[in-house]
Amino acid sequence: MAREALRILLIENDPAFARYLGDMLGQARDLSVDLELRGGLHAGLEALNGAGFDAVILDLCVPDGAGLANVWLIRALAPRLPIIMTGEADDEILAMETVHEGAQDYLVKSQLTPSGLERSIRYAIERHRMDMALLAAEEKYHSLFDRLVEGIFQTTPQGQYQMANAALARIYGYSSPEELIQTLTDIGRSLYVKPGRRDEFIGLMQKHDIITDFESQIFCRDGTVIWISEHCRAIRDEQGRLLYYEGTVVDITERKQAEEDLRNSEALYHSLVETLPQNIFRKDLQGRFTFGNQQFCRSLGKTLPEIVGKTDFDFFPPELAAKYQQDDRRVIETGNSCQKVEEHQPPGREKMYVQVVKTPLHGADGATIGLQGIFWDITQQRLADERIRRVNALLAQSRNELRAKNAQMQDELKMAQEIQLTMLPQQYPAFSPSGEASESVFQFTHRYLPTGSVGGDFFTVSSLSETAAGVFICDVAGHGVQAALVTAMIRALVEELKPVATEPGQFMTKLNGDLCAILKHTGTPMLTTAFYLVADWRARTARYANAGHPKPFHLRRTAGLVQPLANASGKSQPALGLFENASYQTSEAALCPGDLIMLFTDGLYEVENPENLLYSQDQLLASARQHAQLPAARLFDKLLDQIKGFSAGTRFADDVCLVGLEFTQGAGGQP
Repeated sequence: MAREALRILLIENDPAFARYLGDMLGQARDLSVDLELRGGLHAGLEALNGAGFDAVILDLCVPDGAGLANVWLIRALAPRLPIIMTGEADDEILAMETVHEGAQDYLVKSQLTPSGLERSIRYAIERHRMDMALLAAEEKYHSLFDRLVEGIFQTTPQGQYQMANAALARIYGYSSPEELIQTLTDIGRSLYVKPGRRDEFIGLMQKHDIITDFESQIFCRDGTVIWISEHCRAIRDEQGRLLYYEGTVVDITERKQAEEDLRNSEALYHSLVETLPQNIFRKDLQGRFTFGNQQFCRSLGKTLPEIVGKTDFDFFPPELAAKYQQDDRRVIETGNSCQKVEEHQPPGREKMYVQVVKTPLHGADGATIGLQGIFWDITQQRLADERIRRVNALLAQSRNELRAKNAQMQDELKMAQEIQLTMLPQQYPAFSPSGEASESVFQFTHRYLPTGSVGGDFFTVSSLSETAAGVFICDVAGHGVQAALVTAMIRALVEELKPVATEPGQFMTKLNGDLCAILKHTGTPMLTTAFYLVADWRARTARYANAGHPKPFHLRRTAGLVQPLANASGKSQPALGLFENASYQTSEAALCPGDLIMLFTDGLYEVENPENLLYSQDQLLASARQHAQLPAARLFDKLLDQIKGFSAGTRFADDVCLVGLEFTQGAGGQP
C-alpha cells in the first residue's frame, strides 16, 4: 500500500523539539511527510501565504503568538487548513478550549509517540475535511445570517479590548473592530448598564477561570441598550499568571424580550384564567386533576391542593364521572376537541346543564400529555331556548297566516293597480278641423311611473268643445293605497265639475271646496297639488290655474324659448284640501303652432345622486331647453334617461307623471 504524501507546516521555536517531531514523522508507516519548519507565528503566517500545506502543527506558546488566539489568526488566513496544537500542559480543559477555538487536536509534547502523532495528523485532516464539508453546507444556507455570528474578544484584566472581531463590533454598534477597540477603553464604566457588573465578572473569573452564559445589559455605541451573553475563559502563562480574558458574545436581546413577553403572557393567562367566571381545569393522562381555577374550586367547594391528584370519581356521581372520563379518553386518543352540552352535578347541588369544551394538551415534543376543559352553567339559557322554541313555533304559525293575508293583499293591490290604470286616459280626444282623428291639432303624450303598486299621481285629458281641451294633473302627498284613494276621489270630483271645466280658476276653487269637505270628515288632511289647463286651438290660448303644483314648461319652439307657466299675479296659490275658502285665479298664455306644454309632478326632479345632491327644477328646465325641438315622446324619454343617469340608475323615490299637449299643424290647414 502506497504511503500518503503530506506537506506539513511546523510553527515551533524549539529546534530540539522540531527535530524530535521530524524523527517521529519519519517513522510513520502510512505517511510520507514533507515537514517545513518556521520558528515564530509571523514567519509561519508568511509561509501560509503560499499554497500546498495539508496541515499545521502549532506550538501553543510560540513567543510572538497570542495563545489560543493563534488558532483564530491561522484560520483567518487559511480557513481550510487543519490545525494541531502542541503544548507542555496536560490540561483537559485547555485541550477542549483549543478544539473549541477551531484546532482539530491538542497534543501534550511529553506524551507524543510516532503512532499517536501519525494518528493525530490523519484524524485531524479527516476531521477537518468533514468540518469543511459541513461548513460549506452551513455557508450555503446561513450566508444571509451574519448577524448571528458570535462576537469574539480578548480583554485585559484592566478592562481594555486587545482584540475584537467584526461580529462583536456589529453587535455593539461600531463600524469596525478598530473603532470598538479605540473607543471602548473602559469596559467597567462604558459598557455595562448595571454599575459593578464588570467587578462581578472579574470575581467569577478569579474564582473559576471560566464563565458561561454571563448575561448582562450593555450600552451600544448609539446609547441603545441590548442584552448579551458572554462565554469567557482566563488565559494564563505557564506560571499561572493571568494574561488576558478571551471569549465570545451573543446578542440575546430578542430572546430576553421573548422571555419577558412569555412571562407577561403567562401572567396575563393566569390572571385571565383565575378571573374568568367559567370553570377551567386540566387533567393528566390518568384522568387526575392537575389544575383548577378559582371558579372550579368554588364549584367543588374545595381548595386546589384538595383537588390536584384526584379524579372525577372523587367529586361526582359515579354515572357522571364515568361519562366524563369516557369523553376524556376520546379527546386524548383522537387528538380532537370535544364540545357538547351535558348534565353536571357539583357536590351538594342540584343537577344543571353545562356547555363543555375539552381540548388535548401537548408537550414541547408535540406528544399529548393530558387535556384542558372549560365549562359554564347554561341551565337558564337552556330553559330560555325552550321558551324560544315554543315562541318560534307560534311565530311560524303567525308567519304562515301573514303570508296568506299578504298574498290576498297583493292580489287586491294588483286589482287596485289595474283599476287605477283604467282611471288614466286610455285614448286621447281628437281636435281636427276636418273631423279626422289622424289630423288632430292637439297631440297628447304621457309617461306614468308609480313607485308602488298604486300611486298618488293622476292626470286626465278631456274634450271641452270642438276647439278646447282640458288637461288636469295632480299629485297627492305620499304614495301607496291612501294616496291612490284620494286620487280616486279627485277623479270623481273632476268628472262632476265638467259644467265649470272651461273656467280653470272657478274649476279649481270648486274642486278645493269639495275636497276639503270630504277630507274634513276623515280628520286627516292630505296635501294635494294640482294644475288645470284649458287649451283652445282656435283662440290660440292656454288658460290655467295652479294649486301649489310645479309650474309646467311652455316650449315655444318657433320662438326658441322654454318658460315656466307662472301665475298672472306672480304669487303662488295653496295646494288643494288645506284651506276650504281658498280662491284660485285664472292665468292665460298665448299658444302657437309648434308649441308644447309639458306638465309634470315633483317626483320627476326630486331625485338624489350617490353624492346626496338633488336634481333641481333648474336642471330640468335646462335639459328641456336643450332638447326642445324633439317630439314630445322622444323628449320625455330623453329627460327620464338623463335623470336616471344623474341618480346612477336608482329608482325614482316618488311617483312620476309627465303629460304633454303639443299644438301641431293639422292636415286640414291652418288652425
